[in-house]
This record gives sequence, structure tokens and C-alpha cells, in this order.
Amino acid sequence: MIQSISILMGHGKNGRPELAERIELRMGDIVSIVGPTGSGKTTLINDIELFADGDTPTGRRILINGERPPAAYRDDPAMNPIALITQHTNFLSDLPVRAFLTTHAGIRSNRPDEAESLIANTLVFANQLTGEPIDLDSRMTELSGGQTRALMIADATVICDTPIVLLDEVENAGIHRTRALELLRQHRKIFVFVTHDPRIALLSDYRVVMQGGCVTDLIRTDNAERHLATRVTRLDDILSKLRDTIRMGGRLTEDAFAELAEGGVA
Repeated sequence: MIQSISILMGHGKNGRPELAERIELRMGDIVSIVGPTGSGKTTLINDIELFADGDTPTGRRILINGERPPAAYRDDPAMNPIALITQHTNFLSDLPVRAFLTTHAGIRSNRPDEAESLIANTLVFANQLTGEPIDLDSRMTELSGGQTRALMIADATVICDTPIVLLDEVENAGIHRTRALELLRQHRKIFVFVTHDPRIALLSDYRVVMQGGCVTDLIRTDNAERHLATRVTRLDDILSKLRDTIRMGGRLTEDAFAELAEGGVA
């Protein structure tokens, strides 16, 4: 059973050594990786997904429970304990959602009755993350970006049930971020977000700061930041409501804006 991942530090783009010797991710942790564009965030999660063993450009090594991962984790997709959800979903086939989930659930479970339950729970999970409900009869290629990311997160959490889930800038797809974190915390896994989103960063347990391809800091979220996260959430909710008004063809007025903003950042 996986209890922890250790990231043994390497070096950045110019050969500069990273801040610490290692980072420990433990089951139940929600971690954000932050930094400017080009700072090496995606490279870090790629190292984790590939179980880097000093064989990637960064020189990092990944340990599972303090030891080198079994070869089967790399060689056998059915044994891989990591799910990576990216911004790119062109790989998805043009199957109906029901067929996609049925196929995956059938691989993960040999019991038809259990497979049906997995599909139902996955759909319930996904539809709590997206504003527009997902229909099982819709085709995968017809889903919006937000629906696709929501379905992939739910699939990785419920059907795939991998202990480690890596999410690369999924907030850009318009999922309900606070609700996503609330739901994910109910599952004892390691969740790692590559993010530019302050709401996700402040609601994480800690954040890994990247600069120039290096890990430069590790910041644990304290009580002051958790309190601030509530105000950030209110600000973000105001912007979300304004976006929804525009999407639905409405007009913005001074009165409507004042009503939304009243008490919004108290």
C-alpha cells in the first residue's frame, strides 16, 4: 500500500541545485505547484508520473514508500498508481460517455453490479464540479472543456481509484474549484495541482514554488492564509457570477454589480 512519495531534488535549467534534498508527499495531502510560466511546474509533475530515476533532464528521483518504485509501475498500465489529468484531451475517443465509463469500469472490476455503481458514482461526482450536467448518452468529443476535466477527475478518483492524482492547470477549464477540493479531501489520496489559481493554492496544505526549473521554496499554508482564502473565494465567486451573466446573454448594470459586490470581500 502506498503511503508516501519522495521527490529527491535535482537541478534547474542552468544546473543550479534545488532548494532542499527531498520533498515528502503523504496520503491525504493536497499540494499546489506554483510559479510563473516556464518555471518548470509541468516538468516536475512529469518527473513524478515517469517515476524519474536520475534519467530525466532534471536529475530528480522519485521514491515510493522510501524505495525505488517496482518496474511494474512503469511497464504495466494496470499497475500504475498515478493518474495525470492535463489540459489536453485530444486523446479521447468519440465514444458515448456511458461506453467510455463502462469500458474503464469493466477493466477495473469483474463484477457487473459493481461496475454500474462505479459509473453512477462517477457521474454524481463529475456533475458536482461542472455547471452543465453531463449526460451519459453524450459523446466524449461533445463535452465542454469543463465537463471533460470534471469527468476525468471523477474517473480518476472513483473508477481508477489511483492513490496519486496529478492535475495540470485544470482550473482553466471552468470547474468548481472549491467544490472539487471539498470532494477530493473526502478521498485519502495524494492530489498535486499545477496551478496559477490563488483559491486552489490557499486551500492546499502546502505549495511548492518553482523558478527557473528549480524548486525554490516550500510554503505550508498557515491559519492566516486559510482565513484569507475565504475572502479570495468571495472575490472569485463575484467574477464567476459576472462571467455567467455574460455567457447567458445578460447585461451588466451598476445596480447588479453593486448587489454582487456588497459584502463580497468582507
